[in-house]
Amino acid sequence: MCIRDRASALGVTAAQVEDALYTAYGQRQVSTIYAPNDEFWVVMELEDQYQKDPTALSLLYVRSSTGTLVPLNAVASLTTSLGPLSVNHLGQLPAVTVSFNLKPGKQIGEAVSAVNDLGRSLPASITMQFQGNAQAFESSLTGLGILLLIAILVIYLVLGILYESFIHPLTILSGLPSAAFGALLSLQVCGYGLDLYGFVGVIMLIGIVKKNAIMMVDFAIAREREGNTTAAEAVYQGCLVRFRPIMMTTMAALMGTLPIALGTGSGANSRRALGVAVCGGLIFSQLVTLYLTPVFYTYMDTFQSWLERRFGRIAGIRKPHLADGPVSAD
Repeated sequence: MCIRDRASALGVTAAQVEDALYTAYGQRQVSTIYAPNDEFWVVMELEDQYQKDPTALSLLYVRSSTGTLVPLNAVASLTTSLGPLSVNHLGQLPAVTVSFNLKPGKQIGEAVSAVNDLGRSLPASITMQFQGNAQAFESSLTGLGILLLIAILVIYLVLGILYESFIHPLTILSGLPSAAFGALLSLQVCGYGLDLYGFVGVIMLIGIVKKNAIMMVDFAIAREREGNTTAAEAVYQGCLVRFRPIMMTTMAALMGTLPIALGTGSGANSRRALGVAVCGGLIFSQLVTLYLTPVFYTYMDTFQSWLERRFGRIAGIRKPHLADGPVSAD
């Protein structure tokens, strides 16, 4: 027969056992003594010699529901085990703090990911929450994806106002997926995570890669306005004429961030993700942009012409005809 069944048979509940233990070892107030100028609480407790002796628990009796006294050792057993001296709480819940340090050459983002993977194997009744530097790291990453989308949206609006078109800004932004893929691939190959520095590198890539497409698209639009030149011919000439400035600005940005990617010294490991993301994204996008952007420009120009024929000039800039005379690229 288990202890609970034995206690139930004797008419003793767990609440009665807890009440008896609190009376013996707690701070139960049983009366109040009133003096002329003060009052004193009367607290019931065991004598010191019994409080220090664990075997004295067998001398305690619990009054059952029938009114009889039942020895405590008849409904409970005393065992010795290890336990915490104090129980910490966080948000009114018992909490245990587990600290960790980073290995040499490791980043806090990798440690946070590893701890999150371990946390998924915990029971559902246990929740996990970061504190200290790990919490600050997670807070810094919150909303960065939305910030990136807002940056792209602002660039699209500015380019749309500049070119008076809803279509050509998409052509300029068409090189961003290849740059982002190159940045993420380079971070993966080099063993770095997408931390705060990596996000800064991706945002830098948006401006650098966008600049390359602006050079080509701006030249192609100006060449189309000057005369009877098809979109394919205009963007092809833009690639040839703008190739050298594109390579010059790309190499300048690449050489500027390469020392960060290869840097050594105190704190260089944390900033290295920025240089790796920018260098990898620039190299990959430069190999792809000169081929993808002209093709995308040709299709978008055809799509814009279809929109103009169907809905009027709302889709973009009206292309001049030969009868209109020469139009300045400015």
